[in-house]
Amino acid sequence: MTEFTVHTAETAPEGSRKSLNDSKAAFGFVPGLHAVMAESPQLLASYKAVHEAFASTSFNADELTVVWQTINVEHACHYCVPAHTGIAYSMKVDAAISDALRNETPLPTARLEALRTFTLAMVRQRGEVTDPQLEAFFAAGYTRQNVFEVILGVAQKVMSNYTNHIAQTPVDAPFTKFAWQKGDKVAAE
Repeated sequence: MTEFTVHTAETAPEGSRKSLNDSKAAFGFVPGLHAVMAESPQLLASYKAVHEAFASTSFNADELTVVWQTINVEHACHYCVPAHTGIAYSMKVDAAISDALRNETPLPTARLEALRTFTLAMVRQRGEVTDPQLEAFFAAGYTRQNVFEVILGVAQKVMSNYTNHIAQTPVDAPFTKFAWQKGDKVAAE
């Protein structure tokens, strides 16, 4: 198996060093995802920019979590599901939402379930959603803008999920208590 470097600011390519230092200042540690992505300064910079853009969409914390975790679970990302569980708690997202996403059980509201259903359709059908799928999304109160915001969320998660699959990124210590594997039906603590 090919091993990928989990970089520090000292071992990273020059173009990634400032970004890793910024991550450490923001989080108190360098997230493993950023440390692995640092091998490509362009990937790391792009990922951080897309993350910032998606986090500033019209979606609220619950909806951001639904999009992120729906994709993370669908892609079976061993790193992002625990990380976004911790992030959801820090964003004050109801644990029932996180548990339902992790366990692939019904969400607490029809509106959030419609967002998950549409996000899954977007991922599984590679963007080729049908008119009835769009109509169902709109009927739940979402907009054309939200369609494009889901696409932005998919772009962000493809970068992170694929990186973590390839690099087998170790889960960061603050998130190990939220460890997850596809098919686990154990709710987050």
